[in-house]
Amino acid sequence: MEIDAAASGAMLKRERVRDAILELIEARRPGDAIPSERVLCGELGVSRPTLRAAVDELVVAGLLVREHGRGMFVAAEKITQELISDRNAFSLPQAGGVWTSRLLEFRTLPAGARVGRKLRISPAAEIRYVARLRLVDGSPMAIEHLHVRADLVPDLTSEELEQGDLYEHLRDQHGVQVSEAVQSIEPTVVTRAEADLLDVPELSPALLFERLTTDTRDRPVEYVHSLYRGDRYRIVSRLALGPRIETPAPREGHHPGIPPGDFTGGDPVTFSTRGVVQQGL
Repeated sequence: MEIDAAASGAMLKRERVRDAILELIEARRPGDAIPSERVLCGELGVSRPTLRAAVDELVVAGLLVREHGRGMFVAAEKITQELISDRNAFSLPQAGGVWTSRLLEFRTLPAGARVGRKLRISPAAEIRYVARLRLVDGSPMAIEHLHVRADLVPDLTSEELEQGDLYEHLRDQHGVQVSEAVQSIEPTVVTRAEADLLDVPELSPALLFERLTTDTRDRPVEYVHSLYRGDRYRIVSRLALGPRIETPAPREGHHPGIPPGDFTGGDPVTFSTRGVVQQGL
């Protein structure tokens, strides 16, 4: 295939401009202004369309914010979730920030064919359906849809879903000890209704998490799908390429797509993963 020299040159120029703006962003704090487009065009020696294309890319990526009549500003820092590989699974140190929940819907209903298959129960069997908005430091970060077997948590309360760690509640209040999860991650965009809840524009990039959690008896406990903001949340993979002397202790915070805390009351949480891991949409 013959490469278009003009198109290739334009792409490389935009990449150079993007790198220069990234240096400006990294030297500043969230909320700090960066120079105007006119100033940047002069400093970098590029045209306004070339600069604007690079800026647009960084705005979509959630690194810059445009404010009409005011200029461009460094966006709020992204919440970063790290995946660390070992021989058998990915270990998940917890992401930072103070995570809280706001309950959107909580009811009992039949599982239906699709959820019933995932939870290995009859389509007519009852589940506890939960929709909740997850916030970090008060800002909306994710929408979660949980489907939990009702026979395992007949007395599950709305307070347990809004306060504290859900898996601790399952263990301490309902005798359900979760043990393992299989989770997939893929890119998507938000609908208008989702955009309103997450305080982002319609069709903004997002990360879709889908997870099936089982207990220590290998019974499916919950099926969850969650939508995380692509402009504020990213996944970083750390791959172990050789032995090391010691493993750092996990940070306190939040695992992607699941409530804060862990499965085992102190032991490291591990996931086997399927699908695409997106490195910051």
